[in-house]
Amino acid sequence: MNASRAALGLRRFALGAVVLVLIQASVGMVVNLDVTIPDHHPGARPSNYLSGSASSIGWAISHGAPALAIHVTLGLALVIIVIGVAVRAFAVPSTPVRAWSILGALLVIGAGFNGASFLDFNNDISSLIMALLAFAAVACYAIVINLLAGQLAARTAGAAGS
Repeated sequence: MNASRAALGLRRFALGAVVLVLIQASVGMVVNLDVTIPDHHPGARPSNYLSGSASSIGWAISHGAPALAIHVTLGLALVIIVIGVAVRAFAVPSTPVRAWSILGALLVIGAGFNGASFLDFNNDISSLIMALLAFAAVACYAIVINLLAGQLAARTAGAAGS
């Protein structure tokens, strides 16, 4: 795949990540306003964070309110998508694009861990951190889109000049 096609494909994937993170954050706001997480559910207040969070996630998808189940399921899908964006970034010969794509993915993953922590411990700070990390990820993907637009414009201008 040539660099221009890779950049165009990555730009589309990054835009998709922006849209999905914003949808995810919107659903999260609905959850925050309309859903009460019970103090006692499988995974609540775990002694082991990872196994407790896995139980909390399973409970949220199978027994949580519909908005919560959608939020958690979309979050899991989003992790896969942003890892895909980071992997696709390596087809583009640009270190800044790679770095911002990786940072965006790490921020989404961090938001997911804070979401799991919110399910586990029901602390509002986890919800706030989740939202802030999601919005920072949107900023990263906006930077990626901008960098790629500049690269594509430069390639187009260079091709027209030859």
